[in-house]
Amino acid sequence: MAACSVGSDDSDSAPGAGAGQGDATGSTDGGATGEGVAEDDATTPVGPAIKLNVAKGAPAVPVSTLVKVAAETGALTSVAISSPEGELPGAISDDGVSWTASERLEPGTTYSLKAVAEADGASSQVRRTFTASPLTLDEQTYPSVAPLQGETVGVGMPVVVTFDLPVTDRAEFEKHMTVTASPAQAGSWYWLSDTTAHWRPKTYWKPGSKVAVDVDVNGVDAGNGIYGQEDRVVDFNVGKAHIYQVSAKTHDMKVFENGKLLRTLPITTGKEGFTTRSGVKVIMEKFESKRMNSETVGIPQGSSESYDIDNVQWAMRVTNSGEFIHAAPWSVGSQGYANVSHGCTGMSTDNAAWLYSISRRGDVVEYTGTDRPMTFDNGYGDWNKSFKDYQGGSAL
Repeated sequence: MAACSVGSDDSDSAPGAGAGQGDATGSTDGGATGEGVAEDDATTPVGPAIKLNVAKGAPAVPVSTLVKVAAETGALTSVAISSPEGELPGAISDDGVSWTASERLEPGTTYSLKAVAEADGASSQVRRTFTASPLTLDEQTYPSVAPLQGETVGVGMPVVVTFDLPVTDRAEFEKHMTVTASPAQAGSWYWLSDTTAHWRPKTYWKPGSKVAVDVDVNGVDAGNGIYGQEDRVVDFNVGKAHIYQVSAKTHDMKVFENGKLLRTLPITTGKEGFTTRSGVKVIMEKFESKRMNSETVGIPQGSSESYDIDNVQWAMRVTNSGEFIHAAPWSVGSQGYANVSHGCTGMSTDNAAWLYSISRRGDVVEYTGTDRPMTFDNGYGDWNKSFKDYQGGSAL
């Protein structure tokens, strides 16, 4: 491929044509022939050379290739690249000199190319067939995206892209991952690992925002022989600004909607040895009913602190480590007065049902009053870094 970039000396059009030339349609692999000129018009000049970045006779072309075609002089009049799956999209530049594909190649797919150029009344064409490198699933990484298509989320919801195989060239992938909001809001990607990248705005989303996520990584080189498997486009909406302020010292939760205090709820948080984390948390998922077993958070069966409750109502997860907001009818006598839970935020069944009914994934819960900090990677902890530090997690 080293000598096959656009603008190289590997021209696909013949440098000249003799008198009495009889081919008025062009050769099958280059060859300027005065396309459309009568057989006896031996004085018509040869059309412009056409160059490609796909090598003649290449055994396979990398899927990361964006096919390019260029006319050395004059202008391209048409470029078409087809496969059994359809046309490869692309566009001729405004000056007519070049054509660039807007999508990369599909693994193992054979393409047929035809390009025509004209200069000074003469035309030439090039035809070429080539095949993209085949790839196994173990050589392709698939992106999953949250929020979901059409979902309405809270103002604290990050965009989460998870890859099923590692992306070692994070910078190359990040160039092809965009988040666009209306109204416009500054933001940044942050790579938590080679398989997970988050994006958040500088401050909480503006209520009512419309957001478009474009993970344009199909065929992009992820490094170590792995390529993007598929593009993902997801549009979602941001709902009302729900900010819940929890104080472990005053044992209450203030519920704000778009800046207005709706209610103050008595609650209980984690007792000594099970202290609830202070910091900014985000509702990750919701369950009308959830089984809660102490073994899942490291408390063994038979311990004096063990529990196994199969019907905890109105449960909303706020950390990966097992902190929830939920109905806790067994602790109503302590709610508003003492911290008696194993780290969750408990409230009466009626209060929990009401809060659940107005809450969405992405709503913000701000905890204060303990000496145990929320960690950045324990759920959607994106808001526990300054925006400057968050930007430091970008690969660009």
